[in-house]
Amino acid sequence: MYGLGIVKGMAVTLKHMIETYLDDIRWIGRGGRYWNPDALEVRQNILGSRGAVTINYPEEKLPVPERFRFVPFLVTDDPPPGQSWGHDWCTSCGICAKVCPPQCIWIERGKQPNGRPKPEPEQFWIDIDICMNCGFCAEFCPFDAIKMDHDYELASYDRSAAHIHDKARLSKPLSYWREIAPRKAAAEAAAREMAEASKGKRRSKDDGADQPTLPEEHLQQLYYRGSGY
Repeated sequence: MYGLGIVKGMAVTLKHMIETYLDDIRWIGRGGRYWNPDALEVRQNILGSRGAVTINYPEEKLPVPERFRFVPFLVTDDPPPGQSWGHDWCTSCGICAKVCPPQCIWIERGKQPNGRPKPEPEQFWIDIDICMNCGFCAEFCPFDAIKMDHDYELASYDRSAAHIHDKARLSKPLSYWREIAPRKAAAEAAAREMAEASKGKRRSKDDGADQPTLPEEHLQQLYYRGSGY
């Protein structure tokens, strides 16, 4: 009443402005308050931040969590020297294209010399302007061959060429996935190893050896606990 709210608001603004300058002085000799990863971590801490907490993008960027989802990419084996990627994990089964809500995935299956289908994609396209980053393709892929990327700086003035990603742009090695999502990648690798061990025990049991097998429910729980879905 009678302008007291405006006065209180301006007092809060003045307090933050003064604390910002005081914090600038505190960071002198420690790399500065801006464009400094240590200072950025302190400014983003609710308990330890003082003054302005604005991020000076693009010079400063917030760390991306492992569960962040953006445009998908295709996982391949780690490449040999001199190559960008290795063997494709994708078998061009088409499940990702079928479950995609906006239908932004197109796959062209490869062919063998005799004309029979080859379990590898010849071409793979994703229209990033249509993609809603839901992660269904990565969730339903039975071969862990498609994952959600963390690269969100994809703006361009040329939609026809830059916003429709082809197989060459989508393919990234397994080491890249382990780099951006180490915990999820480790959990998935452990689940795959346990699944292979369980299959080996089943084969041994079929051959006459009486060995226990790992329940499928346990494998699924381990996988989804690590993947974050």
